[in-house]
Amino acid sequence: MVVVRGEPYRAVLFDLFGTLTRAVRRGPAHDAIARRLGCAPAAYARALNETFFDRCVGALGDPAEALAAVAARAGGHPGADDIRSALHDRVEALRKDITLRPEAVPVLRELRARGLRTALVSDCGPEVPSMVPGLPIAPLLDATVFSIEIARHKPDPLMYLTASARLSVRPAGCLFVGDGGSRELSGAVAAGMTAVRLTAPDLADHLAFDREQGWDGPTIDNLAELPRLIATGFGDHVRGASLRRASA
Repeated sequence: MVVVRGEPYRAVLFDLFGTLTRAVRRGPAHDAIARRLGCAPAAYARALNETFFDRCVGALGDPAEALAAVAARAGGHPGADDIRSALHDRVEALRKDITLRPEAVPVLRELRARGLRTALVSDCGPEVPSMVPGLPIAPLLDATVFSIEIARHKPDPLMYLTASARLSVRPAGCLFVGDGGSRELSGAVAAGMTAVRLTAPDLADHLAFDREQGWDGPTIDNLAELPRLIATGFGDHVRGASLRRASA
């Protein structure tokens, strides 16, 4: 069943990793960084995973301090020079891990052409905010909210409400789109927004943490579907079916 909204959306908020980007998988450069820090690659990868939420709110300090903490957790004891060198390579490795979906820029451009405001809401470590301005999506965003900058992470309501405030759009007028990491979909709904899950095929191997479980709300399998669905007034609640099937 589709319940048609009483008021139109005025803004669309996007997750970054796995939503505007293709599924994220750590490339081989991370293994080389681990060895430089005196860590076994598997232990280093595990330490990165286990510390993600601490790192993304700044609980482990600045980028160098966070990397040193990860190395120590993985059994390494690098010196300051090793950390500085590895940090540079880590930033470059992260850049290589980020590949925008081909439809990301066209979709953002179309939404803005229709008068909708756009925002990026991302859980991320301290290295990421400086990377986003160099991405092709940057000129198409009216606001960005990074967990590392407000010391909160999804599904905390502050992530969504900060974006809403920066866009000058009430939560009820916002649509959030994400792959479901960090329980971001239910977080958006709790903050008073509508949420749509992206279920693109590549997300089966996506590196994500605290994934949304039991989501029975709206879903799409390609970002390119989004403008049409917004334009046709899809509902707040679509149960047990993807938006494509429910609105057919």
